[in-house]
Amino acid sequence: MTNRFAVILAAGQGTRMKSTLYKVLHPVCGKPMVQHVVDQVQAVNVKKLVTIIGHGADLVKSQLGEVSEYALQEEQLGTAHAVMQASSILEGKEGVTLVICGDTPLITSTTMEELLTHHENEGAKATILTAFAEDPTGYGRIIRNQKGNVEKIVEHKDASEQERTVREINTGTYCFDNQLLFDALKNVSNQNVQGEYYLPDVIEILKNQGHIVSAYQTPNFSETLGVNDRYALSQAEKTMQLRINKHHMLNGVTIIDPTNTYISAGALIGQDTVILPGTIISDETEISANCEIGPHTEISACKIGERTIIRQSVAHNSNIGNDVTIGPFAHIRPESMIHDEVKIGNFVEIKKAVFGKGSKASHLSYIGDAEVGAKVNMGCGTITVNYDGKKKYLTKIEDHVFVGCNSNLIAPVTIGKGAYIAAGSTINKDVPSKALSIARARQVNKEEYVDKLNKKE
Repeated sequence: MTNRFAVILAAGQGTRMKSTLYKVLHPVCGKPMVQHVVDQVQAVNVKKLVTIIGHGADLVKSQLGEVSEYALQEEQLGTAHAVMQASSILEGKEGVTLVICGDTPLITSTTMEELLTHHENEGAKATILTAFAEDPTGYGRIIRNQKGNVEKIVEHKDASEQERTVREINTGTYCFDNQLLFDALKNVSNQNVQGEYYLPDVIEILKNQGHIVSAYQTPNFSETLGVNDRYALSQAEKTMQLRINKHHMLNGVTIIDPTNTYISAGALIGQDTVILPGTIISDETEISANCEIGPHTEISACKIGERTIIRQSVAHNSNIGNDVTIGPFAHIRPESMIHDEVKIGNFVEIKKAVFGKGSKASHLSYIGDAEVGAKVNMGCGTITVNYDGKKKYLTKIEDHVFVGCNSNLIAPVTIGKGAYIAAGSTINKDVPSKALSIARARQVNKEEYVDKLNKKE
């Protein structure tokens, strides 16, 4: 098999984005654009991947890590100039090089493979990925001769009025014979309106040298979208959203309203899970089978067991077990561990806490920095008082404890196994196992107090 290489162009700042975040790092469905591209490129088994970096170089390298080698384009002088920066890594090697822009997050490995296969079958030395555009404004045009062969690519700003009527556009993705590519790059001129070194000029150079230049027209124009501004970013987001949702639905997940359900590219969802409208599932969330999530629920970086129901709630960076019920209006904050068969009810906040099997906090409670055992009942309004203004402390509640309503547990404190806490208590000392702890003032009724008060007034 022919060696395959890839060059990803990711050096531009993206001024039209009007952002301090570099263009290729803007997320689409929770993943930076350039990461989408790299993930798809890896699927076509390239031997070497080189990312051309410039603006935001360190951030791009931090995002992609060791899956790519890098070449720095210190001054952005055009796409041909950008590819030339990879010469120290790729020049002279035998094989085919795929060149693709880092701001095309919708392109798939399937389309890349079709392009590469077409290139190899045609015996071409350069192949252009093209598409038919209803509105080709801004795109380079593919100019063909009477036989249908590619004559040249003309950038929109350099095109004549007649050439601008052409609707077959250059997507900015190419295959080249690697050795011929770097030889031709040395002959690219910047004599054009922009004064830049255009990569499409390599096509004309190779054609004039007598090499076969081909084009593969993808039927999927949406894949070729280049994101240059926030409007295009929103188009990419919508297209990716529907693509991801379709993938999950075809794998056995019910999504009631795909247009109002937002699932990140890295999420995993088990069969027969139902996702209701207004739900946002982001980051590397894993949801097991037979769950029900939503409506209007936000899940981020969580691992959720089977048959769990989460309604109108928020959960971040936590593990949630099987047969758990959460919500409505609950908040599971980071580093929480919710074991099986737990009930977290309305207006309950869990933060950095372990909640044991079968335990309940049904309403209006804050459980933070706590270890809650199995079969514990946390009464309405229970609060673990974990912060003294400088440090946070642990509340430990052992198995089978019953905490009455409106109780304050002032950490650090341990409630022993099977203990009872009387409603309205403020506990600031350890409670032994099976004890009843009452920590509240004795009730005193002042007879006829109101009448006496009224007389004074």
